[in-house]
Amino acid sequence: MKKTVSVAPMMDCTDKHEIYFLSLISKNIHLYSEMIVANAIIRGDRDKLLSFKKISNPVTLQVGGSNPNDLSEACKISEGYGYKEVNLNLGCPSKKVQKNRFGACLMQEPKLVAKCIESMSKATKLPITIKTRIGYNEIENFEFLKSFIQTTKDAGSQKFIIHARKALLKKLSPKENLNIPPLKYDFVYKLKEYFKNDEIIINGGIKSTKDIKNHLSKVDGVMIGRAVYHSPYFLAEIEKDIFNNDNVPTRGEVMEKLIPYIQEETTKGVQLNHIMRHTVGLFHGQSGSKNWKQYLSKNMCVRDADLQKVNHIMDQIKKTNTVSLER
Repeated sequence: MKKTVSVAPMMDCTDKHEIYFLSLISKNIHLYSEMIVANAIIRGDRDKLLSFKKISNPVTLQVGGSNPNDLSEACKISEGYGYKEVNLNLGCPSKKVQKNRFGACLMQEPKLVAKCIESMSKATKLPITIKTRIGYNEIENFEFLKSFIQTTKDAGSQKFIIHARKALLKKLSPKENLNIPPLKYDFVYKLKEYFKNDEIIINGGIKSTKDIKNHLSKVDGVMIGRAVYHSPYFLAEIEKDIFNNDNVPTRGEVMEKLIPYIQEETTKGVQLNHIMRHTVGLFHGQSGSKNWKQYLSKNMCVRDADLQKVNHIMDQIKKTNTVSLER
């Protein structure tokens, strides 16, 4: 089984612009959309929600919902947009998501989850996968996790992404749920030992290529979230250290390749700040990165931003070396 590294679906982060931006840095990374609610796909602007610029990287659509019919219809609709699989969100702990009866709260209803996956699997030729947690509230034991994964497997899930924390559904905010519940990687390792022939992906608190290598020795794949969003060029390090690919673009080359995309999208009416906000962390850890962030915040992550300001900052970087453009 081929080992994989992926970027986690993150609300308000991994939209179509972020997907394209990250694809310019890494050709081997597996990318995921932010969660899109099944009902929105059915009744909303489908092209706006689902379309993305075609890239060589595999891209997965993550959906949210608990109505089997809605989820199956969303899968049918998504088939023509170029996604490689559809992932069901069973891990988001936010109160808003719980109110609408999807995300991590569905771990309390494994029979309903099974119906959802069965319905999705029948509706599309695309693989159906899940992203979940090791438990919820007071439920945190391996037998529960094993049983829940077995239920989803029997229903048709073909891959299992496990955030190695439980979800505290009533006590913590989504942000707190990303940090406060302790990581228990051993649950995921043990899960792989039990489900030897199934694809098990680990997620949660992974911040370095050393971490990635360690996890890949025990499971089939690693999913990274905030570490990539806050420092996108971390993907270049992953390309070199994990995929043995030294042919990665410099940060400056990434920006230069992004400009034609910006031109294309802004002519369609997309606001520049919707794209440029994803580049804030590109020069993280580099000399002058603070200046880069400040310039973006004042000039390009605002509603009236325009392409001339992108060209201006690129010229300034090249002339003054305020921000290093080297690898």
